[in-house]
Amino acid sequence: MMTSPPLFKFKFDLKQVSLLLCSFLFVSLACGQQEKLWLQFEGNSGPGKGKKIVLISGDDEYRSEEGMPMMAKILSAHHGFHTTVLFSIDPEKNEVVPNYKNNIPGLEHLRDADLVIMLIRFRELPDDQMKYIDEYIQAGKPIIGLRTSTHAFNYGKENKSPYAKYHWQSTVSEWEQGFGRKILGETWVAHHGHHAVEGTRALLDGIQAEAGHPVLKGVKDIWVASDVYTVKNLGEDAKVLIHGIPTKGMEPDTPINWGKSLMPIAWTQSYTSEKGNKGKVFTSTMGASVDLESEDLRRLIINAAYWCLEMENQIPEKAKADIVGDYKPTMFGFDNFRLGMKVTDFE
Repeated sequence: MMTSPPLFKFKFDLKQVSLLLCSFLFVSLACGQQEKLWLQFEGNSGPGKGKKIVLISGDDEYRSEEGMPMMAKILSAHHGFHTTVLFSIDPEKNEVVPNYKNNIPGLEHLRDADLVIMLIRFRELPDDQMKYIDEYIQAGKPIIGLRTSTHAFNYGKENKSPYAKYHWQSTVSEWEQGFGRKILGETWVAHHGHHAVEGTRALLDGIQAEAGHPVLKGVKDIWVASDVYTVKNLGEDAKVLIHGIPTKGMEPDTPINWGKSLMPIAWTQSYTSEKGNKGKVFTSTMGASVDLESEDLRRLIINAAYWCLEMENQIPEKAKADIVGDYKPTMFGFDNFRLGMKVTDFE
């Protein structure tokens, strides 16, 4: 004759099951956090409260995967913006791999973004990701493009994507020289300074500074390690805010190389999408992660965010640009990114 198990035994088994379930949920949550594919920072109190900024990193040289999260934290902690940071991700390992040029998860966040800040280089994204960038452009929303974003996209000759017109050497009518030329004002031309040998001394445009251009508010002293780019063909409504001249070395106190001419290194302009919508643009050929050690460069980008969002009247006399947490950027260079990094390592 079979008998029922004792009641205390039944209760003990339930407790074991509960403990096992709790352990499983804890491990699952921990694993889920490790596999995060983008970062988000809630805005504290500030003028930007309620506005959403998406920062897109994705270049294989200037360590935007380090610089963009740092800027996002500043914009959220000091100015109240809600920020989302996207990365180039190797889908097999879910690791941040700047050399992986075909995958930036999370671009759907552009659908409700108020502003995009990007530093990307030679990406060839699949259509189901690229469509969000195109939708953003067609809506005429504002953009801040840094450094290599002038040559953000590089499509292979056999690629028949409808977005191949974004290619940095595009020959498509109305999209000649692609995203850089049409949207930001210039495509890739050349290094004007001696790359990785000469830095850049920034010289404020006297007319714009005297006129009190809001983007220059509180900006006085910028030196960066990245060199001056050649800029030849800015749009008709472009306003050059800062000119750059090479320095004879990679330290802020090295002399200026007066043998080389000035080049625009920061400007504003507008673009008009194929749907007829007009968008505001701020472009700077500065922006490497080590460049962003310059407080006034960080302040310039913050001011530009306010200006792009039609908030120029709320730009402080000296916008707070203090770094949030630790920031130890890697010197720019190909293949020198930190290996095995997960998105959460940049929080």
